[in-house]
Amino acid sequence: MNATIAYITFRAMLGRKRALLLFALPAVLLLLAFGLRLTGNNDLDISTIVLQRFALATLLPLLAMIAGTGVVGPEIDDGQIMYILTKPIPRPVIVMTKFAVAIALVVTFAVVPTLVAGLILTGNTAEVTAAFTVGTLVGGIAYAAVFVVLAVVSRNAVTIGLLYALVWETLIGNFAPGARSLSIQQWSLTVIDAVTPATTVTSEVGLGLSVAFLVIVTVLGATLAAVRLRSLSVASAE
Repeated sequence: MNATIAYITFRAMLGRKRALLLFALPAVLLLLAFGLRLTGNNDLDISTIVLQRFALATLLPLLAMIAGTGVVGPEIDDGQIMYILTKPIPRPVIVMTKFAVAIALVVTFAVVPTLVAGLILTGNTAEVTAAFTVGTLVGGIAYAAVFVVLAVVSRNAVTIGLLYALVWETLIGNFAPGARSLSIQQWSLTVIDAVTPATTVTSEVGLGLSVAFLVIVTVLGATLAAVRLRSLSVASAE
């Protein structure tokens, strides 16, 4: 972890236009939660649907994609990564710092708003709020690892990320049972299902398998990103 790189990355992320989405997306979730609470449409069924379909299935992957690709992708695209690569800083340290910043952004703009939205909707009835907070946290870390490595290996990371999050997980994952075993969203939902006794939350992937996959994807993503950045020459970054 390098404090200087972390500071520069945070400043760059919050200074780009994409930062508007970091604030806008969770704001929509919170406004929706307030609206449902004020109109009395915040029973357990509706609350879990909002938290699952909007917070977990939509907000989390989009914010993780913005954070994961944003912490390193633009620097590679415009050649500014060269400045960092010429410094005597181990490249695994660079990657882990970028990854840590991505996780911090996901926690700030996805996990915390999910927690607040859950409290607004249900308090902590049936431990639903706690469950979705834990689920979005572990899922957000895995998503961040995937999108960081995509940003390092491809200039089309955003496009690939959108295809994965919206096509594979949202469309194919919901209609093809076999695809659910390869879905971060489903693994996170399994963790949520394990924490809350609410019958409105169900998952089809085993807890042990889900936890194992979440750990593997996180570790593998961070490792591959470090390996790829290590092989990235200064010339290729220009």
